[in-house]
Amino acid sequence: MITNSDLRQLAEKGVSVAQIEEQLACFKKGFPYLSIQTSASVEKGIKLIPVNEQSAYLDVWSDYLQEDRTVVKFVPASGAASRMFKDLFEYVDSEETEIKTPFLKTFFENIRHFAFYNRLETICIENENQTIDELVSSGCHKTILRNLLYNEGLNYSQLPKGLLLFHDYPEGTRTAMEEHLVESALYACNKTKQVHIHFTVSPEHRELFHQTAEAKIRKYEQDLGVKYHIGFSEQKPSTDTIAVDSENQPFRDNGELLFRPGGHGALIENLNDISADVVFIKNIDNVVPDALKSSTIHYKRLLAGVLIHFQRKIFNYLNRIDFGKYNHSELLEMLYFLQNELHIKNPETKMLEDAELVLYIKSKLNRPLRVCGMVKNQGEPGGGPFLTVNPDGTISLQILESSQVDLKNPAMKQLFEQGTHFNPVDLVCTLRNYKGGKFDLSRYVDKNTGFISLKSKNGKALKALELPGLWNGAMSDWNTVFVEVPIETFNPVKTVNDLLRREHQ
Repeated sequence: MITNSDLRQLAEKGVSVAQIEEQLACFKKGFPYLSIQTSASVEKGIKLIPVNEQSAYLDVWSDYLQEDRTVVKFVPASGAASRMFKDLFEYVDSEETEIKTPFLKTFFENIRHFAFYNRLETICIENENQTIDELVSSGCHKTILRNLLYNEGLNYSQLPKGLLLFHDYPEGTRTAMEEHLVESALYACNKTKQVHIHFTVSPEHRELFHQTAEAKIRKYEQDLGVKYHIGFSEQKPSTDTIAVDSENQPFRDNGELLFRPGGHGALIENLNDISADVVFIKNIDNVVPDALKSSTIHYKRLLAGVLIHFQRKIFNYLNRIDFGKYNHSELLEMLYFLQNELHIKNPETKMLEDAELVLYIKSKLNRPLRVCGMVKNQGEPGGGPFLTVNPDGTISLQILESSQVDLKNPAMKQLFEQGTHFNPVDLVCTLRNYKGGKFDLSRYVDKNTGFISLKSKNGKALKALELPGLWNGAMSDWNTVFVEVPIETFNPVKTVNDLLRREHQ
């Protein structure tokens, strides 16, 4: 099955034969669904921090930043923005000439309100010798869109979201990347005014990101009084997964094995390469203009304060265990913390002797820690917070996607749909253990939480394998705390018209 030519191809990608065999086995046996015990809620599993208690956590974070710490903001920013323009593409590629759909009407009626309007106007004048208004008046809507989307114009369909102009200011416009630069300086700046931010990018866009950073960084450093350290990394070729045909045999393209990107879960490798005490994780498109940043900044600081509060408590318990400074009642205190603060349940703990209980508690405490903001469910697509049964029989907090749940099972479907909150990808993490060492994040991935999707290549059907999602199965064996945050902290841009929402104007 694997030829000498295949072996050379695998060596170039850094993929072992054992990995290929493991992936082929996944196609044959599939992935098990996860069993939901219940959806997480403010009654069970999600902390709702009253306003009068928030200042204590904010002070914890403020004090922490005065220590000699490295804080990094980690922003997944790879991939082109083509899906943002799906409705525009459908119109351009159609025989239709009139503007009929509500989406198109909204786009053209409000075109002046997009941050990219002035740049698009310049391109239209250069390429068509007409203004946007003149083109609209003569019914040349598709000409405008071609100048927006294609290479002869702004080429927005091929640029990454991070490099699109999102917001307009009196002094100029900002890309999504620039908004992240500004935002990170407001909650992740250490005592020496150093701001570390890391973007994961595609190879074809890396130079563009670098050029944008070089062109803008000095201005923001002067305006905000900080020093930026900007890093870039790409999804590693070794995390690509093999594709198969309908018979679960390796799919070949011109004789070579076909590999596909493993999804955002592959970025756990990039995160594992980060050397930091605390890491914020937030998607590239979830940013707002300065006038609306206050809520975002407040809750980022709050989540970070909760993180450090929990970390200190965990470290205290682990050090007490190491030095034997505990008695039976204090062990029960630690167990209560596991069960009621971290929401980790194990029905077998009641049968454990003290020595066994100590080992169990230590194994569960000594893991990476994440605090995840959760917003009330308002019909947005995406995963949500649940209490889920783990492979070892314990029950813990997890972020699940619909693909991980057997929606054909009425009971599981009902539990999934009853979720009160959803995941806006708003995480703060600690990657170091209580001895100051770095966790190997690859050890905490549940490999049984990937999924298989149907794709095609040159008209031929194939199956593709996605790795466990970054904040789903890739962090399955982390300690997790969910905190409710307000909906105004979640402002994603999924379509170009989302930039017309009040939150982006």
